[in-house]
Amino acid sequence: MPSLRTAARAALLLLEFPALAAAQGKTCDFSKVPGVIWWGTQEQMSLAQLAAYVAPIYWFSPDEPSLNGKSGADIRIPEAMLGESLPPRPVVYYEVTRVHTRPDAKGASVVRNAADPGSTVLVFNNIALITISFFAYFHSEEGLGAHPHDIEPADFRIALLPSNWSGFSEWIPGGAKCDKKTYVMGVTRVQAKAHGLVWFWNVLDLDVYTQLPMTLLVEEGKHALATDKNGDGVFTKGYDVNRRVNDAWGTRDIIRSGMLFSGGYESWMTKVRRPEYRVFPPLPEDSPLQPQLRRRMQGGHYAVYELRTFPPLSFAGNDAHLAHLMSDKEVANWPTEEGLRDAKRFTRAVEEGGVVKSLSIAARFEGQTGLVWAFPFFIVKHLEDPMTGGYILQRMYVKDVNWRDFGWMALYTPSASRWLDTYLSAGAEMDKEPDSTGTIVADWDFVFETGLKFRVNVNETPVKFLHVLTDYWGLRLGIKQRGFFDINHLSYVIEFGAGSF
Repeated sequence: MPSLRTAARAALLLLEFPALAAAQGKTCDFSKVPGVIWWGTQEQMSLAQLAAYVAPIYWFSPDEPSLNGKSGADIRIPEAMLGESLPPRPVVYYEVTRVHTRPDAKGASVVRNAADPGSTVLVFNNIALITISFFAYFHSEEGLGAHPHDIEPADFRIALLPSNWSGFSEWIPGGAKCDKKTYVMGVTRVQAKAHGLVWFWNVLDLDVYTQLPMTLLVEEGKHALATDKNGDGVFTKGYDVNRRVNDAWGTRDIIRSGMLFSGGYESWMTKVRRPEYRVFPPLPEDSPLQPQLRRRMQGGHYAVYELRTFPPLSFAGNDAHLAHLMSDKEVANWPTEEGLRDAKRFTRAVEEGGVVKSLSIAARFEGQTGLVWAFPFFIVKHLEDPMTGGYILQRMYVKDVNWRDFGWMALYTPSASRWLDTYLSAGAEMDKEPDSTGTIVADWDFVFETGLKFRVNVNETPVKFLHVLTDYWGLRLGIKQRGFFDINHLSYVIEFGAGSF
């Protein structure tokens, strides 16, 4: 059964934006539609209201140092930023970063209130997609690279559709029939931006098995966030994330000890979560998610956080580190507005954060010097192996005198972010050499190469200034054969350069 994201994408790509109209009948229940967080007849909603309907659950490790030994209703994390008022409850910040307007939009889609962003109003009739970010703040973190202040973001992508959209028939037999003009909001994707590196993000496209409100697991000490699709407190690779599975960070409680684990995620890295260490959102009483939320709370006494708008960068004042953390999260005069005039724009909006474009370039040495570059197999989109979760890329190189020799390979590697990876590549190489008369002759032959790729995230090294080019630099050590059945040449390969691949 398709997800709301898949169905909505198909409809919007065809620009099927039906006019909103009341339908006869009383079948107006969208609770079976995956990802749905609200439906109703109101035609406008403030950003503060929207945030309350979407807001997630935060679940901490029982050994989280910022808990200060507290549990249940006594928990006070995530925290209010230093200098703000301290309520008797946790605080989570939000920022509605972007609104995508419908092709047939007429009039304003956002009615702004500069003095109070939370009172800014969204006009539903003109909106197709919304992106909202939630931020958990902690006054400090522990472990490798520990520093004062920590802000951990998670983005939620929301589709806004009319109730008479034909795609709802996938989950509602005969389609929805509402007595009044009705709008439906559903979360299509959640991106928990673990440690700020896009390859590490825990990305989940919602489906029928997703339980809302979304649960976010909080990494012990370091506070990176991970999606927990069914809210069971266990991170399951391939289930709780379904994009870039091999690179997804998960939640690695063990790195609080100061040890760096940048290989693939393993279940032993996450400590068992217990119910009393959850912090719940201030879900509105009319939310259709209230029954699920009450079942999770089971009558217990839990902390419920307060939602606040994300402060402007000026709030950091002279605190350079806080300013640095806030600078890439603040969106001036949020939300920004972007029109969906065609299918291409919608595709880009839907896939944002799910597709990562990358280019790797390096110096190559195999007896002769050369240059090698790798890029996504489909140029603008990666080809992922559905069985192993790895990547298949195109790889080209030039070498020898005046770089006259050329090679092309299809390269397979299990991930794009692990510090140590194997790789396999195969293709063809053109070798230009002079014959007995001195004429340069081109000879094509099959080539196969395998070896190890070492990557370093330069953000955690003394040469972190190199991140202006790319976050990853690496070294490749391999062995290459020329010839298919008969190996007529064997050589060692060394490459050094920038990029994940």
